[in-house]
Order: sequence, then structure tokens, then C-alpha cells
Amino acid sequence: RVLARAIATHGEIQPDDIDLILEEKRQSIRQTQILDFYPATEKISDIGGLDNLKDWLLRRGGSFSERARQYGLPHPRGLLLAGIQGTGKSLTAKAIAHHWHLPLLRLDVGRLFGGLVGESESRTRQMIQLSEALAPCVLWIDEIDKAFAGANSQGDAGTTSRVFGTFITWMAEKTSPVFIVATANNIQTLPPELLRRGRFDEIFFVGLPSQDERREIFSVHLSRLRPHTLQDFDLERLAYETPDFSGAEIEQMLVEAMHTGFSQNRDFTTDDILEAASQIVPLARTAKDQIEVLQAWAAAGKARMASRSGNQILGGAAFN
Repeated sequence: RVLARAIATHGEIQPDDIDLILEEKRQSIRQTQILDFYPATEKISDIGGLDNLKDWLLRRGGSFSERARQYGLPHPRGLLLAGIQGTGKSLTAKAIAHHWHLPLLRLDVGRLFGGLVGESESRTRQMIQLSEALAPCVLWIDEIDKAFAGANSQGDAGTTSRVFGTFITWMAEKTSPVFIVATANNIQTLPPELLRRGRFDEIFFVGLPSQDERREIFSVHLSRLRPHTLQDFDLERLAYETPDFSGAEIEQMLVEAMHTGFSQNRDFTTDDILEAASQIVPLARTAKDQIEVLQAWAAAGKARMASRSGNQILGGAAFN
């Protein structure tokens, strides 16, 4: 419809018509109420740390091209990003789509489940058809651990199990260029079938940022918030005095410091940021057991480290 309208208006297809085509696709997807066409404006440079993960992504930047097919490369299948909340997993999904110039579709798995018999399976097939119709694209599945935690139980007459079976079969057999980015906070609740080789190209563990990575995260945020006065902030001190803080918690302390400065009719300072940090109890301390389980799982070789920092268990990113 859009192409016909463009030709009728201009007599040809013009570059501006691409935006009309994308908007038409957004409208079509929105009407299904299964997938969201998500704007991806975040860049790889917005991610602080996670150098191993970023290198992996940069090497595959041209993998969807015809030249890659002629070389014999298959389409990349996807990534599973596991780690605690606030460490940059969702940001990474958005940055992948932006860097690869691909549309980003977000799937809320809960929308697949309907009340009528057979409705959930039908919606799952519709989701697959929509994703493949927009390929090449990135399909972002946030907190997949919560969605399929009960996949092996029969508590809902086996509906979750059937939806999960349809989904992982598609993951294993798909030939369309749909790159899946799934995030998970609790790896223990994931069905083992999902972690099997062949479902994803790689599984990365995204941990808490190291001191060097915290410095980079502060730099990313402050370069955006105060680009002309970045040199006034003591990044080394900020990174040193915020152990155990995630990227999301660093962002939170910056917002709190800005409120302090704003309420006193002045700009915020390094001291304001550290004062805000002293009022925050990081998740690393309140969810210590969960984090230790994740770290032990990653250390056992079940996942590749997203960070190449000195402490290979601890990595990080700007925010989640």
C-alpha cells in the first residue's frame, strides 16, 4: 500500500518513502498486540565495559549481507545474556539492532498466552510469521527466564510446555535471518533445552562492573549529562568508591545527585554523587546468594564472560 501511494504521489520510490514503509510495518505489528516495534537509538559506544561481548558483536556486523552468504556463513542465530538486573542486558539488545541497522522487535512472552484452547499456540505461530516477515531483524525477549520457568510442568494443562516446544523448535530449525537476543536474570529456572548448543550462537554472562568499567560507565553518563564540564568530575574516585554497584544503580545515583544540585540552584559535583551512593544499598548486597549462584554457574564454563576485566567473574554495562 505504501509503495503504491508513493508511486502515485511522486511517480517513483524516494528515500523518504522508507520511513513510510517502516511506519506502516509498525502499525501492522502494533495491531497484532503480540510484538512491539521498538525504537533503537542506543549505540555500542553507550555500553560501558563488556569488551568481549562488544568484540563478538562487531565481528558479526556484516553477517546478514549477501557477501556473507557467498562466503558460506550461516545467518547468526542469537544470544542469551544472563546476569543480575541492571547490568546492561537490555541496553545491549537495543545497541545490537542500532549497530546492525536492523529493526528491533520486542516480545513480551506473556502476550502469547490466551484463554481459549489452542489460542496460545496460534499466537506463537503468528509471532514467528511476523518476525520472519520483517527479517532481517532483531527479536528481543526480555526476562525469558520468567516466561518459561514452568515449561516442564503441567500446571496449565501443558500450554506453556507446548508454546515452549514450538518456540525452541523454531529456534533450532529457522533459516530466516531473525537474530534472537534473550535476557535472563535467574538462569536456574530456565529449561535445560533452551541452553543446549544450537539454540543460541553464544551465551554470555553479564556481571557487575569492575572498577575500570565503573569509570567507563560514569564517563558514558557524565559525557551525556555534562559534556562541557566532564573534566570537573573525579572519575577515578567515583569508580573506586562504588564497589558492587551495577550500571543501573550508577545511573540512579547520578539522578539523585542532580536533584541535590538542582534544589540548591547549583550544578552537581563529585561529592554529591558519592553522597547519593551512600544512600543506596546495591543489589549485590541484598541479593548476594543469587549473585553467587550466577557467578558459580558462569565460572563452571556454562557461559562466556562478557567482560575481559581482570576479575573475569565481574563485568558490567552502562544500564539495563
